[in-house]
Amino acid sequence: MVLTAGHTSLVLDLDGPGLPRVLHWGARVGAAVEGLAPGTSLLPSQHDKWMGRPALSGHRDGALPHLRLTVGAPPAVVHDPAGGGSVTVDAMDDAAGVDVRSELHLSPEGMLRMRHTVCNTGRGVWTADEILCLLPVPDAAREVLDTTGHWAREKHPQRLAFARSTVAHESRRGRTGFGSPPFYVAGTPGFGFRHGEVWGVHVAWSGNHQHLAQRLPDAEGVLGGGELLTPGEVRLEPGQTYRTPWVHFAYSPRGLDGLSEASHAWLRARPQHPRTARPFTLNVWEAVYFDHDLARLTALADRAAEIGVERYVLDDGWFLGRRDDTAGLGDWIVDPDVWPEGLHPLVEHVRGMGMEFGLWFEPEMINPRSKLAEEHPDWFLAAPGRLPDPSRHQLVLDIARPEAYTHILERMDALIAEYALTYIKWDHNRDLHEAVHNGAGGVRAQTLAAYRLIDELKRRHPGLEIESCSSGGSRADLGVLERTDRVWTSDNTDPIERQTIQRWAGLLLPPELTGAHVSAPVNHQTGRATGLRMRTVTALLAHAGIEWDITTCAPEELAELTAFIGAYKRLRATIHSGVTVRADHPDPAANLYGVVARDASHAIYAYAQLTTSDGTGPARLRLPGLDPSAAYEVRLVPEIPAPTWRGAEWRPAITATGGDLAAMGLTAPVLRPGDAYALEVTRA
Repeated sequence: MVLTAGHTSLVLDLDGPGLPRVLHWGARVGAAVEGLAPGTSLLPSQHDKWMGRPALSGHRDGALPHLRLTVGAPPAVVHDPAGGGSVTVDAMDDAAGVDVRSELHLSPEGMLRMRHTVCNTGRGVWTADEILCLLPVPDAAREVLDTTGHWAREKHPQRLAFARSTVAHESRRGRTGFGSPPFYVAGTPGFGFRHGEVWGVHVAWSGNHQHLAQRLPDAEGVLGGGELLTPGEVRLEPGQTYRTPWVHFAYSPRGLDGLSEASHAWLRARPQHPRTARPFTLNVWEAVYFDHDLARLTALADRAAEIGVERYVLDDGWFLGRRDDTAGLGDWIVDPDVWPEGLHPLVEHVRGMGMEFGLWFEPEMINPRSKLAEEHPDWFLAAPGRLPDPSRHQLVLDIARPEAYTHILERMDALIAEYALTYIKWDHNRDLHEAVHNGAGGVRAQTLAAYRLIDELKRRHPGLEIESCSSGGSRADLGVLERTDRVWTSDNTDPIERQTIQRWAGLLLPPELTGAHVSAPVNHQTGRATGLRMRTVTALLAHAGIEWDITTCAPEELAELTAFIGAYKRLRATIHSGVTVRADHPDPAANLYGVVARDASHAIYAYAQLTTSDGTGPARLRLPGLDPSAAYEVRLVPEIPAPTWRGAEWRPAITATGGDLAAMGLTAPVLRPGDAYALEVTRA
């Protein structure tokens, strides 16, 4: 059986009493290929002579730790006329008392999703240890691309050898994690953004999870992942089931950009994907921090409206006792000492200026110094009498506890209704240390409760948009993005740092889902000074905004910001629907990347010089993704000022074919470190 979509084929052997065998996942193949490879079981185990990490591991109080699954009925296969299709397989081990349903969906965009559902059909409790989704990868895949990171430095790449070994990335933080890979990638040696074969996997889950690549001396390599379960976290009573998160797989014959193309297209095809123009946003955090003053905030709104801002977001500091980060979390009541008339004067002023109004929450956290903690000291996510050490002066609220869930839901629901909110920023600022719910591991229950909370608020308030923020980019995964509309990519708004962070977040996420803001000249996280052009260009190819007290701006800064916002509005239809491309630029001190319209009629590229180059001459700018036979005009984006070129000037306009621009490229003057420019390319 062969399913094919785009560049990708999935080949399964469905014959026999055992589980189907995956004969191939990767490059597009023909229909008659069943005898060409031995294949790997859909759920590899020792019964299949697979001596690696088993896909399904559990026990019944220590008994029957190894399963022998057989298929009870022919698998259900559905072919999609648009490409791809689905396979559903039901298997069982009657002696062990375990049934498993496996689902595979290959989308027309080439995204392959897999999940397993396990049911305890026996007597007594069956404990799940590990349930993974695994697919084979060929011997040609000899490198693994992973990412690492920490707060304000998310998703930095690292390469590892994929030999006869197990290479794994695990997150036990109770959230996705700063370093969690957008795609965990195996590929041919030296693969890049525009070349090489690559196979990627992403676990669509916002709690503990794992990705792994494993190759044994006597077996084909596998790539996969799943939820990472803590001991005893899933104990199934008779008749109960456990369903894994969806695990997403993508293949590309032409480098990492092919993974992005499949992922971005799949996300955009979802019915809940944002369809309206992504509004230019001002978030007040780096402008005022906890200093909430109506006059100051209305002045900020006035200035924002003058320069073209479309959405105004009030961040942390508006609720009871919240003068700093040591108190107030959990007390979702507008502080009457700061806001004697509630938020209404500010909300009405912002909307009167023609902007949307958004509000910040951190629903899953609680300060020990709060009314909620005083009234309900048993609502912490912790074992009784064993509180974890506070982090950021806060602990985690056990929202899987029905009373805590209902309390937070009703408070948020009331505020969203009172102020008719259309946008909220949903923060999550600490790891889940020693998470215990009802005496057992609590990360899974907490994650599912957070999903239910988001889903219920969206059900009650149709059209509500939610930004996923977790100390920045520590909850950026396809699980949370099933129900949210934007990711705050990092708390670090330094454009030099953001170039790398956004480059790799974009491996999974399209530009319209990644928040990127222009901040102050001297960045408050790194202390580094950068020019306004570098800051605006870095924010352009994303969902752009401002994080800066613009009431302090000089007239020339305001004029430049106004022009930049105009450029974003003019170009966002292409930026938020086109194909993301990243050049394998030879200079590691610079980034060259862009977005090309689906019909290749229009493109925007950005070039950023991060540090000094190892040579004095300019590298050629080879622009990827254009129609090779079409003629294009290339010019600087006119609304963004041209850089100082050390005595040279950019020519007013250049005309060349897409093939020549990709093969020969352009020669541009050398930039100073910390500078950038944007090019607009239009079919002539």
